[in-house]
Amino acid sequence: MENEYLESCIKQFEYYKLLGEKAMAQLPDDKLFWQFNEQSNSIAIIVQHFWGNMLSRWTDFLTTDGEKEWRNRDAEFESGINTREGLLKKWNEGWDRLLSTLKQLTGEDLKKIIYIRNQGHTVMEAINRQLAHYSYHVGQIIYIAKMVADNDWQSLSIPKGASQSFNAEKFSKPKSKQHFIDELLKEKKK
Repeated sequence: MENEYLESCIKQFEYYKLLGEKAMAQLPDDKLFWQFNEQSNSIAIIVQHFWGNMLSRWTDFLTTDGEKEWRNRDAEFESGINTREGLLKKWNEGWDRLLSTLKQLTGEDLKKIIYIRNQGHTVMEAINRQLAHYSYHVGQIIYIAKMVADNDWQSLSIPKGASQSFNAEKFSKPKSKQHFIDELLKEKKK
């Protein structure tokens, strides 16, 4: 059961990574740095925060506190990335650290205690915490991208007004154990 949990979490993280990438791909380079106002974050700033959080949380995950001394969280919310290439480099570096760490965990690791800011979490709790945190920020990226793309936005899920035809297509097929995330990840590899 524990290994199935880890596999499921890896798929969920990969799904949110893919959604973020599909949203960012719909924007011209300059729009990755657009901010609604001074109090809001651009997509680039959110990616920079992802990167800092992921490196801190997932480096030496089982043996050191998830809030590393070298992390400068406040700097993550200042403009630091200025190209799409730089943005994608940090995006991939953070996700690679997370996914490689998760893939090394075993079911036995899930009950171990790790610390984030000196607060104990089971490994399972820490994974759940970060899954919620990262999906929250991917949602922000999608929302910003959707606003900026306006009428050029291509839906990442079922487009408005298309639920009935989507469901008809799904129900026309035999029942399947294949999860929708597996379908999306398979499409990406094509």
